Amino acid sequence: MAMLSTLQAVDIRTVVRNANIRTGLHFAVYTGPSQGPRRHFAERLHAALGAQAPYSVLIMVDTAGRGLEIVTGELARQRLSDGDCRLVAMSMATRFSVGDLMGGLAGGIGALAGRARG
Repeated sequence: MAMLSTLQAVDIRTVVRNANIRTGLHFAVYTGPSQGPRRHFAERLHAALGAQAPYSVLIMVDTAGRGLEIVTGELARQRLSDGDCRLVAMSMATRFSVGDLMGGLAGGIGALAGRARG
């Protein structure tokens, strides 16, 4: 899976900022190789968000291992169920499978933000 271009990374930061504003949650994105088991690595990244972790939604795309993890903090989980995250992850994975990393991320962040708004 290809990485984001500089311009695409700027666009994703804008999508993240808009999702943060719309929901009051903190969205974070990591794209790159997983260092160790994917879920464990995603949970470590989420924990590294510190004080923001309880209301954070971390999307981790393992570009080397072609995998995806969504980790929600305790307060974010009150607004985004595991089922919500699974549905969005399936949609994102479909976009990723055809090489559309940008579209998968932007669409996934937007869908999660929409579900979190209620």
